[in-house]
Amino acid sequence: MEHRTQKINRITWGISMILAPLLFALSTFLWIDGQYGVSGGTLVAVGTVFWIVALVGVYDLLKDKTPAYATLGWLIAVAGCVSGANFGFAGVYNDMFDISHRHYLEQLAAHEVAANVLLFWSGPLFPLSLLVLGAVLIRTRTVPFWTGLLISIAGAAFPISRIPRIEWIAHVCDLLLFIPFCFLGLKFISGAGFETERPG
Repeated sequence: MEHRTQKINRITWGISMILAPLLFALSTFLWIDGQYGVSGGTLVAVGTVFWIVALVGVYDLLKDKTPAYATLGWLIAVAGCVSGANFGFAGVYNDMFDISHRHYLEQLAAHEVAANVLLFWSGPLFPLSLLVLGAVLIRTRTVPFWTGLLISIAGAAFPISRIPRIEWIAHVCDLLLFIPFCFLGLKFISGAGFETERPG
C-alpha cells in the first residue's frame, strides 16, 4: 500500500505539473508590447514556484535509473526557474514604476555581473534543462516517447519565442509544454502508470 506521505507528494507534484505550464501560458496572453507587465510578470513568478515542485516529481522518476542526472539536472533546472522568476519580477517592477524598456536595459548594462548572474546567464538553463530532460526521459523509456519529445521541442522553442518576443511562437511553445506536463500531472494525481509502492 502506498504510504500517505508518498501519495501527498505525488498529488502535489501532479497538480504543480498542470499549474506551472498553465500559468506560463496565461502570462503570454498578458504581454504588453512584448513585456510581461504587472499581471503577466506575477503569473510567471508564481508559475516558477510550481515549476520547481513539478520538476521534483519528474526528476524523482529518474532517480533510480540515472541518480547523478536526477540530482544535478534538477539543481540546474531550479537555477533556471529562479532566473525565470527574476524576469517575472522585472516585468512587474518595470510596469509598476513605469520604467521604459530602454532605461531597463541601460541599467542592466551598468550592473553587468548581477544582470548576467540573475538573468542572462542563468535564464537559458530552464529551456536547456527541459531539452535534456525530454531526451533523458525518452532514452530511459520512463514516459511515452511523445511526452519526452514534446518536452524537448518545447525546451528548444522556448528561447526562440521569448528572446525576440514572437507571440505566436510563444503560444505554440506554451501549448507544447502544457500537453506533456498536463498528461504527466494527471498520471501522478491518479497514480496510474507510475510506481507508487516504495519498499520500506
